[in-house]
Amino acid sequence: MKKIIQTSKAPAAIGPYSQAVEINKTLYISGQLPLDPQSMEMPESIEEQADQVMKNIGVILREAGYDYHHVVKSTIFLADIGDFQKMNEVYGKYYQQDPPARSAYQVANLPKNAKIEIETIAAK
Repeated sequence: MKKIIQTSKAPAAIGPYSQAVEINKTLYISGQLPLDPQSMEMPESIEEQADQVMKNIGVILREAGYDYHHVVKSTIFLADIGDFQKMNEVYGKYYQQDPPARSAYQVANLPKNAKIEIETIAAK
């Protein structure tokens, strides 16, 4: 049976989707944008945006009873693949040991003109 995960500590969904869904001890977190959950504003730099996305993922993980160690797969969407190294430096701070599997892609555009979006899968 699936369980919908929702927290006010992460940005509210900006469409007809859930922040996350858990089923069979696996958590699927929808793509997170670098939106501050209170102001719904975005920082400017790729480093700040990547950090905000990872913070948003963290609060959703905690709301569902998971943490970063449970993450098994990340998919990263970048508006500019040239930001890969800067993003990677921030991302690596959250996964210093046993990092998850990962893919990273440049995409034509992201919602709200974000520079980054990350979707995440975690498992217990």
